[in-house]
Amino acid sequence: MTQPRLVDGVPDVFPPTLREVMLRPFWIGMLAVALAVAGIFAWLGQWQLGNAIDTDPPPAGMTEELRPLGEVVAPGDYLAEPLVGQQVEVTGSFVPGDFRVISSRFDQEEPGFWVAGQFRVDPSTAGVTDPTSLAVAVGFTGSRAEADAAASALDQEAPQDVTLTGRLISDEGALPPPSDGDPQELTRMSPPALLSGWTDAAGIDVYRPYLTSSEPLGGLGEIHSPAPSELSSVNWLNIFYAIEWAVFAGFAVYMWYRLTRDAWEKEVEELTGGDEPEPARP
Repeated sequence: MTQPRLVDGVPDVFPPTLREVMLRPFWIGMLAVALAVAGIFAWLGQWQLGNAIDTDPPPAGMTEELRPLGEVVAPGDYLAEPLVGQQVEVTGSFVPGDFRVISSRFDQEEPGFWVAGQFRVDPSTAGVTDPTSLAVAVGFTGSRAEADAAASALDQEAPQDVTLTGRLISDEGALPPPSDGDPQELTRMSPPALLSGWTDAAGIDVYRPYLTSSEPLGGLGEIHSPAPSELSSVNWLNIFYAIEWAVFAGFAVYMWYRLTRDAWEKEVEELTGGDEPEPARP
């Protein structure tokens, strides 16, 4: 240890060791606080880890079981992740005049267009009481002219009292049209965006997800909509968060050590007149 200053050959004050500083009541109290914080971080890490593994994953092939729409989602509700791509059945009628063309579609890597319409569901088969509509994509084509012609024909003779089957898909969200393009152009399959253009939409409820019909209408081609990939029972994002909380817990204890050491070094420096202390011995 660095020699203390001498007064008439006798040491003035012996500098404390790092261990002695650590054992002082103040720093013991700070250690208790650091351990409490570390404990909270460790609990949060354990909680994240517990949520990282789904102990009750959806059964394999669940989305391929044809189910009534009313059993899968309610109007206005978001579609739960395990149900994205669920095959459903719904009965109702298309609303004349509310078919729109959706651009920027790709079907098995082929660019093209969808035609989508407002489908007023039959309350007795969907478990609803108020007038309720579902956005339905009824077919695909690679030609804009064919898409416009099909939408126009369907507007004139909208199918009535039909039963549709298909996959239920989450809203893609709307994008603003390009500044130099048609302000009415739709490039995303978004029920809220379609709703804003529907002519018969006063006082209705609307489903947030949309349906891709398994049977094309209006002379269009079928929309290729394969079964969704099976979800993993492990959530890697939660595992990453759990590791982060463990690091935070260790950092809380390290901060206590760093602050204690800084206080010890400052005290030794004051007692030895600025000489560097020798390496700490706990």
